[in-house]
Formats: sequence, structure tokens, C-alpha cells
Amino acid sequence: MRIGIIGTGVAGSLLAEGLQGFDVTAFERVAPGDQAESGTGLNIGPNALKALRLHMPARHAALRAASLPWQRWFVDLADGTRLFDLDMLAVAEEPGVRIRWSELYRLLREPLAGFTRHGHALEALEEDAAGRLVPVFRTADGLRRDGGFDLLVGADGRYSRLRALAAGEPPATLLGVCIWRLLVTDAADCPYDDYGQWFNGNARLLSFRVPGGAVYIAGTFPLPADERIPEAMKTGVAQRALFTPKTGAPCAAVAWMLAKIDQHVAQIHWARSAVVPVLRHALDGRALFLGDAAQAMVPTLGQGATQAVECGVVAARVLRAGGDAAAVAAARDSRVAFVRDFSMAASDTLLPPADVVAGTRRKMQPEFLNRLRQLYTEVD
Repeated sequence: MRIGIIGTGVAGSLLAEGLQGFDVTAFERVAPGDQAESGTGLNIGPNALKALRLHMPARHAALRAASLPWQRWFVDLADGTRLFDLDMLAVAEEPGVRIRWSELYRLLREPLAGFTRHGHALEALEEDAAGRLVPVFRTADGLRRDGGFDLLVGADGRYSRLRALAAGEPPATLLGVCIWRLLVTDAADCPYDDYGQWFNGNARLLSFRVPGGAVYIAGTFPLPADERIPEAMKTGVAQRALFTPKTGAPCAAVAWMLAKIDQHVAQIHWARSAVVPVLRHALDGRALFLGDAAQAMVPTLGQGATQAVECGVVAARVLRAGGDAAAVAAARDSRVAFVRDFSMAASDTLLPPADVVAGTRRKMQPEFLNRLRQLYTEVD
């Protein structure tokens, strides 16, 4: 079986590495070493690390070496009042990790140098005489075809071109939350380290250190689902007002973040949180979708890239064993449904009229912690 992989992000890279020895070609729109589109940081959950440890131990070791451990998760109010404090090993078999996106991409793409064709942007789909899919790419030299593939894998992200061509643009459901992201590199004086969240009403800051002396900061605030992000909110003044408690001064961590937002507001990436329906395959199983191309979800539990890791590992295992797109769906879709539902339920405190204090403290109770344990450990 000839397999083409569109996109060498998290799921695509791991799938390609897991299928070495098969007839596989990977296509990537960016040039070698170009990670400019990945300027921030992320946390990867313990479940992804378990999947790698079980099935790709060399990649597990490489990721551990290139990252910082995610050992603790705490939630405070903006004034510093502690609501939630969790040792990750209480609900997981090993810590997660904290890393820059660009470093993660570099790490995952290294093993693929021999069979990745860079500078290939998917333009169209055709069929050959045998009914195999023929991807048409736009390159620096014009349109190019690389023959027919028995299976094309869309691992090209939330706005998957392969999914759009094979099944149409997916409808998006907006959560009603603006989310912004910033990587701060001048962070030597940052007063915290591991994964923390700080609420002021339903507005939330999330932040942690990543390798190289940098700090990742993300902010969310409620936004009517049918509205665009107001330009007036994209300022340091507006964000300072949003995250400063009415009852007094912000704690040291929030004060530090607000100062960095003031300095770097022009570098912030703004978006609206959204989900799309899950679609695992199309075109009679000739197109398979992994990661965000299949299952874009809310980022509340940090499961976007984490589930992409699971997707790449599981799909490689299934295809190596002779399975097809339907077999990948059977192995993934019930797990993804659980993760998506749990991530949505955990988003409750981001939206009014939820009581942030009561809602967060409920997350220290057995019901939520048991679901976290299921999330982090029930990995095949």
C-alpha cells in the first residue's frame, strides 16, 4: 500500500516515523527547518508520554530530553488565593512536558528528512485509472503530481486542506471564548515555573516556563459566540483591566504577566475557541484524518497536541498490522469522544454565569480527578 501524509505536524510526523519501511511519502508546505508559524509554547499531557513510552520509546526519550517536566497544576485567583493544587503523579503514571512548539516540530521532523517533500501545498485532488487518489501540489516550480496513493492521510491541522477537498469545509461551533497566546523570551525574572492558571471572574490567564528561559502565556475571556474579537480588547490597557481584581492589587505572578502583555501586545496571536465535528475518514476510506484535522477540540485540558500524539502512534500501529482507515477509527473514535466531552465539561469556569471558585474547587473532588486519571492513564 502506498501512503501519502499531508502535513508533518505532530500526528503526521509520528505516523511517518512509525511507518518507516513502508512505501510512505510525507508532504509539508513549509521549507526544511521553517517553524516560523509555531512561535509559542504548549504543554503535552501524560497520556501522550505514555503512548510514546509504550510504542516509540526513542521518541519518548528525545521529547523528555528537550522539554521541562509538567509536574504540578495549580489554579489561583488573580489576587493569589489558591483554589486548586495538584501533583500530576496523583492522577498519572509520569509527568507531562512543557516545550516550545518550534522545538517540538524540530524534534518530530528530524527522523523524516529522507522521505519528506517540502514546499508542497495541497491544491487539489484527482484520481488515477486505478481509483487511487492523486494529490496536486503547488510548489515553487508550479503544480506537481506525485502519482496515486492507496491512502492519503490528512494531518494538516484544524484548517485541513485534505479534509476540505475530500469532505467539504467542516462547520465550526464557537465556544464563546476569545483565546490569545504569547511567548515571552525576556523572562529571567518570572516568579513562577510550572503550569498555573489565574482567574479574575471568568477571564483566565494560563502560563508556565518552557526551555530556553522563555515563558508561555495564554489568556481567555468570554465573548458572545456570534461576535468577532473587539479591536479595543487587543491592547495592554484592556487586558490589564480584565485581569486586575476589583478588590485589590494582582498577585506577583499576574502583575508580572500584565507587565509583559503591555510590552509585547503586538506579538499576541488572537483567536476564538471552536470545535468541529469529528471526521476520521472519507472517500471510501482512501482519506484518513488525524489530530486537529479530524477532531479539533477546545484547548481547556491541553489535549489538542496530546491527542495528535495518540493519533499518530495508534494509526501507525494499526496500519503496520494491516488495518485500514476504518480500523483506525475503531481504535480512536471512542477515546476521542471521551476526551472532547471531558474537555468541554472542564471549560465550565470560562463562561458566565459559572462560579469560578466553586467550579474550580469541585475539580479537586474525586469525580473530576477520576476522569483525569482515566484521561492520563487509559492509553493503549
